[in-house]
Amino acid sequence: MTISKKLEKAINEQIAAELWSANLYMSMSFFCEKEGFAGFAHWLKKQSQEEIGHAYTMAAYLMQRGGTAKVAKIDEVPSEWKKPIDLFKGVYAHECKVSEMINKLLDLATAENDKATQDFFWQFVREQVEEEATASDVVAKIEKFGDTALFMLDSKLGERQ
Repeated sequence: MTISKKLEKAINEQIAAELWSANLYMSMSFFCEKEGFAGFAHWLKKQSQEEIGHAYTMAAYLMQRGGTAKVAKIDEVPSEWKKPIDLFKGVYAHECKVSEMINKLLDLATAENDKATQDFFWQFVREQVEEEATASDVVAKIEKFGDTALFMLDSKLGERQ
């Protein structure tokens, strides 16, 4: 069964969103590196690479279903933040936005009665729960422990494989 044109268009829009996310996290990584937070920079670089992987996964799925994967123009991303807490609040807000986008894709797949696409996007629904929780946890720790948390978290996030 070939994927519907509506789903093809929506998945291509999500591919562009994943690539924008990759650029956002890359920009955040560069900022953290410049500010002396090598651990945060490392973690954000891994986030960027993960988002690129999502784009490739979605493109491969789309092509398996007879669709055409496209790379749209990617808008510029922010490059400066006042403090690490502002950056991580941005990470959390962004992950919440991505969750909304994934949920809308799942809703569209349901409306199109495309069970394969529903199944495909459930993996991203589950992953977003983890992504939101991780970002929220970092924000909460920085808010609770202040500058002391920054140095401990920088070290911990730098251990990400």
